[in-house]
This record gives sequence, structure tokens and C-alpha cells, in this order.
Amino acid sequence: MKSKLTLFAASALATMATPVLASSALETLIKDGKTNVDLRYRYEGVDQDGLNETAEASTLRTRLTVETGQLGAVSFKLEMDDSRPIGPDNYNSTTNGKTDYPIVADPKGTDLNQAYMQIKSGGFTAIGGRQRILLDDQRFVGGVGWRQNEQTYDGARAMYKAGSFNLDASYIVNVNRIFGPNGSAVQAADWRGDIGLLNGSYSFTESHKVSVFYYTMDFENAAAASNNTLGVKYAGKFGPVAVGASYAVQEDAGDNPVKYEADYYSLDAGVKVGLFNFKLGYEVLGSDEGKKGFQTPLATLHKWQGWADKFLGTPNDGIQDAYAGAGVKAGPVKLDLFYHSFTSDFGSRDLGTELDFVAVYPINKQMKLVGKFADYSADKHATDTQKVWLMFQLSL
Repeated sequence: MKSKLTLFAASALATMATPVLASSALETLIKDGKTNVDLRYRYEGVDQDGLNETAEASTLRTRLTVETGQLGAVSFKLEMDDSRPIGPDNYNSTTNGKTDYPIVADPKGTDLNQAYMQIKSGGFTAIGGRQRILLDDQRFVGGVGWRQNEQTYDGARAMYKAGSFNLDASYIVNVNRIFGPNGSAVQAADWRGDIGLLNGSYSFTESHKVSVFYYTMDFENAAAASNNTLGVKYAGKFGPVAVGASYAVQEDAGDNPVKYEADYYSLDAGVKVGLFNFKLGYEVLGSDEGKKGFQTPLATLHKWQGWADKFLGTPNDGIQDAYAGAGVKAGPVKLDLFYHSFTSDFGSRDLGTELDFVAVYPINKQMKLVGKFADYSADKHATDTQKVWLMFQLSL
């Protein structure tokens, strides 16, 4: 089956890329290509105060990925995603109209996740088309890979590596969001605009790396998210202790209706002791005196500020997140526990607390089981929310 899929997809990609390819070139693309099928089943339950119904979402994401071999410096990639309920579908997917239920942002649909041509020569790589872009730790630009429909980008990207130096530059005209392919009146499937992403890094040693970045985002159909952000990030290790620090400043851009300036900073430290690991962190998305908070509209937001997803949009007063975590490896199973305490940056209001737990069991290289839990206790923001996930992933 894999060979047939590879033959079909590689032929289609080659046809798109150029009207006529010599038979020998086509054979090279097909012969050295590879195909992957990835199945990810997930149950998600949500109990949220203020809504009479409890959400239950049983969904399956099916992903087909086809990569051609390399013809000189050129190769092609095609990836399709299909996400749909297969069992309980009592949830607000953002597109199904079931607004009496809590949101589980996994709408039904089939989407072209990636389709691009790549040119790779020495330390230089160029990509044109629809693609995945994950910068640094995805705090500012990522793929939101936790959701069943991934966030990808339409545009051109160039990367250059020379020794310890890396440069990454992209120009994006469209963001394919997790709410696609159809979206809704509340959540658009796509954000169109002019987006420039520039990230450079230098590793002084294997244990010390500094990144500098500038991101400009001018959205046509999401003006309130338009911003310019300039920042720096450090990641290092001192023996068993890993540390990180970031700082960024942001201002409005494009047709953003609010004129503002806000800053961002974070500090974290972690240590591994035998089978155990511990982490402490403090992250601040600042506010311009309550007018608007520091925004990260293209981030992998589920990764930050608690897995209950209560702060996907930064409040106007900003947010301070003080958190602590502990984990242990019990045989093949990895267990992690996190606690968050949230406060507004402007006005120092209590925004609640959250307890998160995850267990990951890699059965083998192809199969993985994940159990996950989040319990957010509100104070003066949002409502009490509990979420539970059970997930099984199979890669063929």
C-alpha cells in the first residue's frame, strides 16, 4: 500500500511543480520517497461551570504524509489531515453549532496540512508552499500540534546554518488555523495578511545558546492581533541544572484598533536528580496600563499557562504565571505534575490556580498512550474548569 501511495502522491507533486519531468527524474523522486500514515485517537471530556452540559469528544485524526526523494537539491512533500468524531460528539467544536457544551476545538474536516517544494544545498534550505513552522520553544510561533487540526503556514522560508550560527527567515501570507478547513463566524479558518518571521541563534557551546527574533504580523481579518515583537532568548545548562530566560517588547501593528506597548519576560530553572526532575518558572505577559496585554497569536498556546486553556488570549491587564513542576520516570512511563498561580500584571488581581497532570507510555516506536488532566480554579477570571484526555497514537 505504501508504494502505491508514494507513487500517486509523488507523481501529483511532481506534476504540480513542473509541466514535464523526464522519466528518470520522476523515478528518482519516487524510488527514494517515503510514506507515513499516522492515526491519533483522543477522548476529551470537559466540565465547565456556567454551562449545563458536560462535553464529551471522541475524535480520530488520520494523517497521510508523502515525501519524495531528492532530485539534485529539490524534493517535495504532501500531507493530508482528516479529523472527525467517531463516538460521542457532545461538544462545541466551534463549527457544529453545539454552543450549550464546552468547547473542544477539534472540528470535523479534511485539510491539506502541508504541500511544498524544498531546495536544500549545504547549509542552505528554502521551502515554498504550505508548511509547518516551529520556532524556538513555540512560545511565539508554532503549530498547535496538540489539536487534531494543526496550524500551518502558506509562504516562503529560508534557513541557513554555518557552524554554531543559524538564521531562519519566513514571509507568510496565510495562517491555516486549527479551526479549519471551514471555520465559523467566531473563529476564522484562516488569517490572511503580511507576516514576517526572523529568528537568528548562536550556540556559544553545546550548553549555551542565545536567540534573537523579530516578528511582524499584520492580519487582514484579525486586526486586533496585529503586532510587532522584538526579543531575545537564552537557554543554558550548568551541570545538572537547566536554565532559561527571555525578554521581548511588543507594539501594535497594521490596523490594530488599540495603540499599545507591552513587554514580556520569563525565567525558569530545572534540575534532574536520578529518576526525578523538578522545575520552577515565572512568566509575565505585560500590559499597557490595562489597555491591552502582550499577545502571542501564533504560539502553540496549549503548551503555556496551563492545559485547561483559560488564557488563549492574553487579558487586557496581562498575566503573571508562577509555576512549579515535578516528574518521574517509572519504568517506561513518564509522569509529570504542574501547579500554576495566575495574577494580572496590571492591578495584581488573582486570576486563579491550576493543577495539571500527564502520564505518557510509549508502547513501542509506533504506538503511544497518553493520559492527561487539568483542573483550573477560578477567582476573578473565567470559570472553574476540569478537563481529561485519553489518547492513543499509531504511526505506520
